[in-house]
Amino acid sequence: MAGDLGDWYRSIPLITRYWFTLSVVFPLLGRFGLFSPKLMVLYWEWLFHKFQIWRPFTALVYYPISPQTGFHYLINLYFLYSYSNRLETGLFDGRPADFLFMLTFLWGCLVAIGLLAEILLLMDPMVVAVLYVWCQLNRDQIVSFWFGTQFKAMYLPWILLAFNMILKGGGFSELIGILVGHLYFFLMFKYPQDFGGRQFLSTPQFMYRWLPNRRGAVAGFGVAPQPRGGGPPPDDGGGGGARHRWGQGNVLGN
Repeated sequence: MAGDLGDWYRSIPLITRYWFTLSVVFPLLGRFGLFSPKLMVLYWEWLFHKFQIWRPFTALVYYPISPQTGFHYLINLYFLYSYSNRLETGLFDGRPADFLFMLTFLWGCLVAIGLLAEILLLMDPMVVAVLYVWCQLNRDQIVSFWFGTQFKAMYLPWILLAFNMILKGGGFSELIGILVGHLYFFLMFKYPQDFGGRQFLSTPQFMYRWLPNRRGAVAGFGVAPQPRGGGPPPDDGGGGGARHRWGQGNVLGN
């Protein structure tokens, strides 16, 4: 069993593996009382006046585990693993720098909004933002939800928002995640392709030096949307580096 678990863990793509691991380790360390949860959350005053510069990062990977929050935390881990994995092995397969840039953009936007809106923890909106991007790239794919319900992927983020509003009486973090995910999707795909606008988002060259593209990768689980008018699709997912056009590949089932 340990060997199977090890094989499963090593099969997770690199960036998703690091994010998933940190999102397990930090909450467990906090649950066992090895540090104060107050050190992990995003506080404007402690970040800027006490120079506790780790807070934007720890607010992303920390989640307080308790009997009341444990189930929601496990759901977060499931969605993080599933949809980050699908993006990294799908549209961004062989292009880790572009995938890391997407995550960095989403995280940066959430940090800025979190400081302004006093959102202390960023795991919820970050997971929803990644899920939203995948759902937009796979709008018409049928996904399954609780109680065997099935619907198109484009509706999944909004159904999650509604469920959290009903079950927890919240939903603000999920709404922020949807808005940030849409901002990335709009600037990276919709605005340049459907409206003929400039490409505002481009992966920095230093990321390609750290994480060079891998040749011979085959994409699945979503493709960049096609531009209106039937023209050739633009480069999807970043800027710079060795690029090529990505075929549709095989979209795997849920």
